[in-house]
Amino acid sequence: MPFSSAHPSLQAALARREYATPTPVQAAVLAADAKERDLLVSAQTGSGKTVAFGLALAPQLLGEAARFDNPAAPLALVVAPTRELAQQVHRELLWLYADTGARITTCVGGFDPRRETHLLSQGVHIVVGTPGRLCDHLERGALVLSKLQALVLDEADEMLDMGFREDLERILQASPETRRTLLFSATIPRDIAAIAKRYQKTALRIQTQAEHDAHRDIAYHALPIVPRERDLAVVNVLRYHDAVGALVFCNTRDAVTHLAANLNERGFSVVALSGELSQRERNVALQSLRDGRARVCVATDVAARGLDLPDLGLVIHAELPQNKQALVHRSGRTGRAGRRGVAIMLVPDAARRYVERTLQSAHIEAQWMRPPTAEQIYARDQEQLVREIGTMTDELGDDDRAVAKTLLAEKPAEDLVAMLVRQLRKSRPAAEVLTDPPSMRPARPGDNRREDPRRDVRGPDRGFDRGPDRGADRGPGRDTRFGRTSGPDERARPAQPGRFERHDVHPRENGPTGPIQDRRPLVRNDRPPLFSEGASTARRNDRPPLFSEGASAPRDHERPIAPGATRAAPRPDADGPAGSPTAGSTWFTINVGRSKNADPKWLVPLLCRRGGITKREIGKIQILARETRVEIASDASERFAEAVRRPDPKDKNIHIEPLDQV
Repeated sequence: MPFSSAHPSLQAALARREYATPTPVQAAVLAADAKERDLLVSAQTGSGKTVAFGLALAPQLLGEAARFDNPAAPLALVVAPTRELAQQVHRELLWLYADTGARITTCVGGFDPRRETHLLSQGVHIVVGTPGRLCDHLERGALVLSKLQALVLDEADEMLDMGFREDLERILQASPETRRTLLFSATIPRDIAAIAKRYQKTALRIQTQAEHDAHRDIAYHALPIVPRERDLAVVNVLRYHDAVGALVFCNTRDAVTHLAANLNERGFSVVALSGELSQRERNVALQSLRDGRARVCVATDVAARGLDLPDLGLVIHAELPQNKQALVHRSGRTGRAGRRGVAIMLVPDAARRYVERTLQSAHIEAQWMRPPTAEQIYARDQEQLVREIGTMTDELGDDDRAVAKTLLAEKPAEDLVAMLVRQLRKSRPAAEVLTDPPSMRPARPGDNRREDPRRDVRGPDRGFDRGPDRGADRGPGRDTRFGRTSGPDERARPAQPGRFERHDVHPRENGPTGPIQDRRPLVRNDRPPLFSEGASTARRNDRPPLFSEGASAPRDHERPIAPGATRAAPRPDADGPAGSPTAGSTWFTINVGRSKNADPKWLVPLLCRRGGITKREIGKIQILARETRVEIASDASERFAEAVRRPDPKDKNIHIEPLDQV
């Protein structure tokens, strides 16, 4: 039996769960030289470490007995950084110790402490909890550690990062010196080593894999982006990878709320996790991820700690991690239990040197490439549609065939299939057109910028449709034009002039390490830029401007479109200057203006969703103090008016009416 060295009382439970072969960390703690010793274990999330310390504790807690005696004061204490991780550990230990009669309870924030106090008073064998709540019970005398035989610190580096050092030391000092201490940590920084030296006795150091192999099941990609297009890049990455589960990291609560709202407006099934959620709201959000009702989770580092989401195949660092430990912990949410995962960093040019140093110090090789383009996304959509439709095995009923015969009598089969495919395409969020950052633009003749051999990302053959190409040179001595920064510092570039008129609105710029730049919700760049200040704005000197004074807006035939889709007819104003009235169009008014932060970036998706139209059917937008006026193409205005009359549960307080009826 592969787990023959495990305690006999646990072997039946392991067999029921079909545990055939121990993971490296499980085998290491079961080895003869690890028995009854303090352990300092370097183990990643998803390595089987929870079962590992459950296996390690059993011989000490049970001895030769098959079952526990009546419970009294706790024999073992497991400390975890978050309630989710504590609850996960609790669930794992429950099934592992199912045949031993063990009484196991949790003590975590967000739940009634009186119930926990009652359970502790009834007697328990193992307690799993978070540092703050455990200290509360220690203060009240509800948690008695006088008989404690073993103490486990799970994800110790995370607990230190979260500011729990004082609580941890208090728990360690309150427990008997004769206890056994097992310390599990993804990384072993100096602070962890200091705690181990102070509170452990000749600990056995277990490192089941080299540090640079810690995430060997994760493919790292670094994508250069323009800072103001960060949200758009997230959209394209999600669309291209189409992962069953994706986790997107931001650095602040506001950034999480902003990005989640934008993605939700775009049609993604998304939940947001941040510190402002109640425990009930958090549980509802996590359950929606586990049962598949939501596929994208936007979270801060703290809110995501302890998450164990099924089928999480993609991690996106929308905002860069503050250090290598954060990078390792974030990315470690994917690529677990032998499954492959992808971790993607969105990198403004100003932060490239910081990212390269962080990757190097974490012994991680990342492939630098362009963000996925709209063309690549639509090409992949086409492949998926062909594959999905071609492999459908649903049994057809008589009613289905009757409808098919009726339709075939009216239209050719090819047209019918094409229309069905188009409907399937429309159910997917639209891809975005991104701007190349300066580091990816080809040098112009006479450009005095020094050629950088690392700029392979600008080549036309580099991108998401190319296979892995690891090992690119990321060594020292890099071009200094990427900036010297000690962290992910960046500033948003000024917004460019454009077609939606907002004569008194100016884009914000955030600080170097602030939340996602340009907090306005999304709008795609396959339209002209968003803001027109009435005066010409300095344009980039390395590509032609989108507008010149009095020039025409881009024609529909110049914009990307999904392969095989048809283009809407040009709007009547296609040949007129931006901002001019359009003959034959219809104006509508919306009851929000500058006073309620009206912005084209969230108004455009709302108009498309509420009115059942496309962006190409929206003309000029005029944002006033207390209302917004929007121009709709004449051929779409009637159905738009009909659609927006229907109440919308998402936006109950936003009303859209024809301007001539106001």
